Amino acid sequence: MINAMNRRKFLKLGAITAPLLTVKNSVAGSLQTTTKPIVISTWDSGMPVNEAAWKILAAKGRALDAVEAGAMHIEDQVDCCVGLGGYPDRDGIVTLDSCIMDEHANCGAVAGIERIKHPVSVARKVMEKTPHVILVGAGAQQFAVENGFTLESAGLSESSKNAYTEWLKNSEYTPVINIERKKQNGPFAPKFFEDGSANHDTMGLVAMDIHGNLSGAVTTSGMAFKLHGRVGDSPIIGAGLFVDNEIGAATSSGTGEEVIRICGTHLVVEFMRQGYSPEMACKKAVQRIVNRDTEKAKTLQVGFLAMNKKGQYGAYAIQKGFVF
Repeated sequence: MINAMNRRKFLKLGAITAPLLTVKNSVAGSLQTTTKPIVISTWDSGMPVNEAAWKILAAKGRALDAVEAGAMHIEDQVDCCVGLGGYPDRDGIVTLDSCIMDEHANCGAVAGIERIKHPVSVARKVMEKTPHVILVGAGAQQFAVENGFTLESAGLSESSKNAYTEWLKNSEYTPVINIERKKQNGPFAPKFFEDGSANHDTMGLVAMDIHGNLSGAVTTSGMAFKLHGRVGDSPIIGAGLFVDNEIGAATSSGTGEEVIRICGTHLVVEFMRQGYSPEMACKKAVQRIVNRDTEKAKTLQVGFLAMNKKGQYGAYAIQKGFVF
């Protein structure tokens, strides 16, 4: 049984926002938990996400239910980096991507879905009620409505509307991220970078329940002011998320196109299969991106976060600033 002391210890660990160093520097060794359950998530906004997931884990619930609850929590936020409160594409439309995966390798995903508050729950329905893995666009929305999800307003949140109006003045778009934050207002505020542009943080989380089973989920509104129809790594199993209940689980954040090119989270799990620690597995995946084009890597951010079956967890990123 998980007592109050263990729960407090977990929440203390969950509150750590450990900065990850550049690939030229070392990172503190992977942390290890001697108890389970455990949940880890990306970014400082993951702290309340963990709390939502923990309510299920502490009650001896399933990891799958916990990661869905965590993702739903951040999707509920009005002015947030993910969900319907997220920034729109260059046509002024908010499109959402999400995926979920359980301990049996069951998985589901949606991409480019509009006007649905909880894409992670639609992804779970895809996993549980269809023979498919991923539904996209209008088809994903139709499936959601047919399964009881409410079609929300197509309007933008106040912060997103203001940001979009500002962006339209120049309509400049580049997927290259300058990683130094310029300002941040509140725990759910989008991040601003040196060039004045804003972008969004993908919320990825993985959990191990009291039975030692792993699950993971990812949810995002994607890159701000992207081309309409653009899909990154977040809803792609093996890119933005991968779970192998014999080995471990991994999630990613950053420039999704670069993660897709190396099947990033699948690669991280395979490195753990070879015996590498979660941190070193993440580092080796990051190094593969950097080695392909060192100069390009200086202009973008990719980070991986992983947990193995021992409950050890670690992370690594190209640039400073990625926290978990």
